[in-house]
Amino acid sequence: MKKKYKKIEKKNCRRCVVCREFFPKEQLIRVVKTKEKKIFIDPSFKIQGRGAYLLPSLEVVKLAFKKKSLDYALKLKVPEEIYKKLEEMVKNKEL
Repeated sequence: MKKKYKKIEKKNCRRCVVCREFFPKEQLIRVVKTKEKKIFIDPSFKIQGRGAYLLPSLEVVKLAFKKKSLDYALKLKVPEEIYKKLEEMVKNKEL
């Protein structure tokens, strides 16, 4: 039986690495691994490198840490500092 997916214009959409759903790029947080194997949070969406996207939700950030979703997506161990920065960003946006 075929699954019916919602029709979303995928032109500027990206998939959240935790919930695996498509969202417009502007609604997500981008985490980037550069060629030098450094990891950054990229609010401008312009840093070159392998990117992974997360919903700006505290639950999603905690699940990403628990499941190591960013490690898998970026093919590199993500330091705990990055998760702490993500949590701070999300908390500041929710206030």
